Amino acid sequence: MAEANLSLQILPVVDEDKIYGIVDKVISVIKDSQLKYVVGPMETTIEGDLDTLLGLVKKALEVCTEAEVARVIAVVKIDYKPSGVTIDEKIGKYR
Repeated sequence: MAEANLSLQILPVVDEDKIYGIVDKVISVIKDSQLKYVVGPMETTIEGDLDTLLGLVKKALEVCTEAEVARVIAVVKIDYKPSGVTIDEKIGKYR
């Protein structure tokens, strides 16, 4: 069982017409991680062990700088408990 959920909101400081392209690159990195994730309109929630999730945040920031974003704001929320917490236990009944 996964130990944590991490919600990540990436806010690249770029012209408005470039925002979605940068966010798409970040979501691609999340997808490539092969972790369970749910994309929402304001943030993406990812399920996994805490070290992996925090490493993914770092990769997300690096993807932004590789895309020549001079500044990026990341909003991170973590739900952690040693016995594990899942996305399904939180929203499964709504699907």
